[in-house]
Amino acid sequence: MAGKTLDIYTLLYDREYLASAIAIKYDEWQNYRQIWLEEKKELRNYLFATSTADTSNRRLPWVNSTTTPKLTQIRDNLHANYMAALFPGQKWLAWEGMSESDEVVAKRDAIEQYMQTKLRQDNAESVFSRMLLDYIDYGNVFATVEWVDESIVKEDGEIVRGYVGPRFVRISPYDIVFNPIASRFEDSPKIVRRLVDLGELYLMVEKMEEGSARKAGYKRALDRSLETRQSVRSSREEEYKGEGFRIDGFSSVHNYFSSDTVELLEFYGDIFDVEKNKFYKNYKIIVIDRTWIAEEVQNPAWVSGSGIFHAGWRLRPDNLYAMGPLDNLVGMQYRIDHLENVKADAYDLIAYPVQKVRGFVEEYTYAPGERIYVGEEGDVEFMRTDLSTIVSADNQIETLMFRMEELAGAPREAMGFRTPGEKTKFEVQVLDNAAQRVFLNKTEQFEKEFLTKLLNYALGLSRQNMSAADVVRTLDSEVEAVVFSTVSKDDITADGLLRPVGASQFARKANVLQNIVNLANTPLFQDPAVNVHISGKKMAKLVEELSDLDDYKLYSDNIRVIEQAQTQRMIDSASQRVEQAAATPAELSPSGL
Repeated sequence: MAGKTLDIYTLLYDREYLASAIAIKYDEWQNYRQIWLEEKKELRNYLFATSTADTSNRRLPWVNSTTTPKLTQIRDNLHANYMAALFPGQKWLAWEGMSESDEVVAKRDAIEQYMQTKLRQDNAESVFSRMLLDYIDYGNVFATVEWVDESIVKEDGEIVRGYVGPRFVRISPYDIVFNPIASRFEDSPKIVRRLVDLGELYLMVEKMEEGSARKAGYKRALDRSLETRQSVRSSREEEYKGEGFRIDGFSSVHNYFSSDTVELLEFYGDIFDVEKNKFYKNYKIIVIDRTWIAEEVQNPAWVSGSGIFHAGWRLRPDNLYAMGPLDNLVGMQYRIDHLENVKADAYDLIAYPVQKVRGFVEEYTYAPGERIYVGEEGDVEFMRTDLSTIVSADNQIETLMFRMEELAGAPREAMGFRTPGEKTKFEVQVLDNAAQRVFLNKTEQFEKEFLTKLLNYALGLSRQNMSAADVVRTLDSEVEAVVFSTVSKDDITADGLLRPVGASQFARKANVLQNIVNLANTPLFQDPAVNVHISGKKMAKLVEELSDLDDYKLYSDNIRVIEQAQTQRMIDSASQRVEQAAATPAELSPSGL
């Protein structure tokens, strides 16, 4: 299918031509999505509007400009429920090995503990929270993972250890472009745009390994960029008016080169040199100022694709840009604000009605108790408004709000609102399961298509970059203490797959636990002929798992019998001491001494 490669000419003869080709392709893919960008701009205006003056409703000729933040409320509810479903507790991450040998089980524990420690140390859930907002606001979420080492080497050579490990990086949907007609996001070349300060870029180059080809390439591109800036600052703007070289976000090329901001275009993907008939597989190319190539390397063999991941909320056919849950609701939000302000203006007309003046009328002040003097044929009449029609606007607004909740895939029952009507327990469960189906489907979609790939890529980076043993922190519920253990690179290297299991657990546990509670209250479950065949041990273990209490080790074989025996022994021992004390004369007892 089309859209998998970037086809260019004369790649080997002119590296700056390659930079120009990437810049042109960035502009081309940016132009493809202009309508999409305008739609997102309108949605964003509604989400953060404080009045209709900030939205497309400002064109209406009404005096009142109130906006009802229904879209914002749906957004916040969806975000809160997605977070609760995806990260229901500490153990929302599990590693599945290819076998159940003792070695694999040991590595499973090490991998889970290592990843949970790194996620906690770098506060990764806050980054995931922002990614979920992209999932809701834009319908598209993009992210990657980078390896960071924030340790500091002091002048005396002492190393102050900082965070070392994988870091999850959100990519704004505004800063990445790709071929929207590619069959899969993984197959399409991608260009990520970043803006950095000159000083930031300089420090980044200084930290690179001395004498490396990477540092030499960045330094050469940075020197050329500085020379261009110096030349532009000392010349007239008119000499640099070229439509073929446009920097997004700046009014002109002259203003861009006069600033301290540098644009980086990061290309990821396959390149085909048409002239040389040569294919370049999985390359990463960094372009500075859309003119100079700072880095041109092939991604490591272990990296499948670019290392950039994407998920969409509502997928479109033959288009990688997905829709979001709020996209179809903007018009309904417009309607709600329209009705709200029409109603307010109508009430104003009732309180301050329009005056119809006929004939000669002396000038007067429109106020309570004011006298109006009119001529023989003069008259002042107040135009009345139908109040019943105005009141019906409230019903229309309420209906629109209810429909918006449903259409966003956010069931009211899941957010604390009960649908009207009396229901039995089974009816509540059936309705709740059906109402949450869209919500859970979108949650699991985010989990499977995005989080799973992102987490396994982070684990792969750790395996590639760990140079020393690391310390992980776990909570041992049996001894009620925090345990620190050492994990090496070999401990986290095994065939298997990391899976976020929050969403699937959230749905399954709620359903199974509700079924057990309902069945326990039925005569069928209490029938001795049926009850005798139900395992009490398995039921206890199941309740522990479904209640997210397995960390506390509530289940143990016949633990109640053992505990009762221990309690009985203590009771017997205490009783014996009481009897001995009662049989001992007062003058011989310790209290009588």
